[in-house]
Amino acid sequence: MNFETLEEEILKCDLCKEKFGFEPHPIVFGNQKSKIMQISQAPSKNVHKTLTPFDDASGHKLRNEWYQISDEEFYNPDNFYITSIAHCYPGKSTNGGDRLPPKICATKWLTKEVEVIDNEIYIILGAKAASFFFPGENYTSLIFSNKEINHKPVFVLPHPSPLNARWFKENPQFLDERLFDIRAAIHKVLH
Repeated sequence: MNFETLEEEILKCDLCKEKFGFEPHPIVFGNQKSKIMQISQAPSKNVHKTLTPFDDASGHKLRNEWYQISDEEFYNPDNFYITSIAHCYPGKSTNGGDRLPPKICATKWLTKEVEVIDNEIYIILGAKAASFFFPGENYTSLIFSNKEINHKPVFVLPHPSPLNARWFKENPQFLDERLFDIRAAIHKVLH
């Protein structure tokens, strides 16, 4: 399947409509030659409304504090291909958090995206996305190790959500050390 067909199919997907109980809005951003493929768990409720990936507080922290790039650089489709395990906001669970991303979305779409996008590096955000690519591996160890997908570098990052405050407190070396390596790799690819 070529990129244009894949993108069109993803954007009109409604596989989870019955499961979610609301109209799904698949989110995918970028082009086939995007330099960085960023993969997270699922779009937030805010992104579901705006249809702009990482158009929320976590996205601001990711772009401005962690990557230290402008919004223009982040939202340049030649720079970032932004996708997720689930392409749609999955809704709220009974405990108040977001539902887990449906696996069907990743197996149907994400595996094809990884095949057709001609990126230079991968950034994987969050435990759910990391476990999809590296099942059974320790999440924190993945964040501090160098991995590859398709012979290309992979950087696993914790999600920049404030809900991860405890993880950051227990792992200060991420912000103090590891983030510098990741940021340098991003800047090298972009500049």
